Amino acid sequence: MLMPPIARNFATTTQRRSPSGEAVRCNERPLRSDFVLVSYGALPGEPGPVLVDATRWAAGLPPGTWPTGFAVSGKVCRNEVFALAERWRAREVSSVQLAAGVLAWGHGIRGYGPFRTGRILAREQADERLEAALGGLRPHVVTPTVLEDCYGQFTATAKIPGLGAAFFTKLLYFAGYRRGAGGIQPLILDRVVAGRLPASAGPAGKYRTAWWAGTWLAYLRWAADQAVRPEFGGEPDRVEMALFTGSWTP
Repeated sequence: MLMPPIARNFATTTQRRSPSGEAVRCNERPLRSDFVLVSYGALPGEPGPVLVDATRWAAGLPPGTWPTGFAVSGKVCRNEVFALAERWRAREVSSVQLAAGVLAWGHGIRGYGPFRTGRILAREQADERLEAALGGLRPHVVTPTVLEDCYGQFTATAKIPGLGAAFFTKLLYFAGYRRGAGGIQPLILDRVVAGRLPASAGPAGKYRTAWWAGTWLAYLRWAADQAVRPEFGGEPDRVEMALFTGSWTP
């Protein structure tokens, strides 16, 4: 049974839905100099926008690392991060700029976020390694084999010191998730989600970090199976969000 979501480290904005069932706007920002308003709606099951101080983040990262136009409102929903990933797929932003936006969303208001992220992105060959691990996710169709390979690269040839699974699975999620496609999709796996996984999701629940690629893939297969439940609407990331907020116990 789904319970009301509990926000964790998110802005205090209350999420509501319109009479038509559409998600309320959780973020809007001016686009470039023409002042066209771009709105980002909260995803179903998303606890709320994350607070991100774009000025502070841009100042704390290596020059050219922060993606222009990202987090302008100071409140970031997942859909704004997905929009950044679309720019990455179109090669309008680099892999390191995508990582900056994703990690900013992941850290939120934590004071050490810009420092830790800056240290990661300043590593030698960081951009090349991020591109090597994420590049396979640019095509429209992403297979489970590709997902497993991308995860494996983050733990081996494309490993970046300081970038652990809790954060690089966020990168895999935003770069590789294909909404509406169903089936096996890349999902975030951190200690909170892992701690709430049942044995039927594979061995991921036995650990709180450093999962093997095959262990992550077993979790993705399980989440895909759960996503067919009516309350999840065929989207595996709604399973992950329900686990994270504690609104659902499998």
